[in-house]
Amino acid sequence: MSTPTPPPPPQQPAEPTYADRVFRSTMGIAGGVLLLGLAGWFCGDAMIRGEGRTPWVALAGLLFVVPLVVAFTIRPAVFANDDRLRIRNPFRSVLLPWAAVADVRAGYSSEVLTRAGAKYQLWAVPVSLRQRKRVARRQARAAQDDPHGRTSVHARVDDQDRLAPADQTVADLRDLAERCATRPGAQGDPQVRWAYEILAPTAAGLVLLIVLLAIG
Repeated sequence: MSTPTPPPPPQQPAEPTYADRVFRSTMGIAGGVLLLGLAGWFCGDAMIRGEGRTPWVALAGLLFVVPLVVAFTIRPAVFANDDRLRIRNPFRSVLLPWAAVADVRAGYSSEVLTRAGAKYQLWAVPVSLRQRKRVARRQARAAQDDPHGRTSVHARVDDQDRLAPADQTVADLRDLAERCATRPGAQGDPQVRWAYEILAPTAAGLVLLIVLLAIG
């Protein structure tokens, strides 16, 4: 009589993996699309109807301007998950494991400080002083119109989570950094890469534009 085979031990559920949270400037993207449309319109018209070197100058100008517009408006983004923060700025990409992040803060601009002392700006999270003032006025009105008759001190405690969009994003990233810094996957050193896909065509367009203008 054969001995029954014991059932295999239950497997531990794998830790769930979440997709990146992406932070971008909607106004920046909209402005970039508008600028690209205008550049394409003017330079395209010059290349079609221009005479002599005009089409070539327009082409060189387009090659120079388009990467810059993309770099400062459409390219900037911040990607965050439980292991790391990835910053895509106009000319560089920065990969920061949470263990390497010392602080995330927003003054006149949003920035990340590393434990090694480096500082990187978050171009995709622009700070708006107007939005901050608007939130402050809304909180002041809420404190004055509090139906429960509480003091402004109590109202501020209740409204402390009402932040301007950039400040709320920075608070979320700071919370992620504090919670996830000890994860095994969040260890490592910062990595920085230059955006050659932006720098190369910009440099080529600039050189071509200078040559064309120099030979007149």
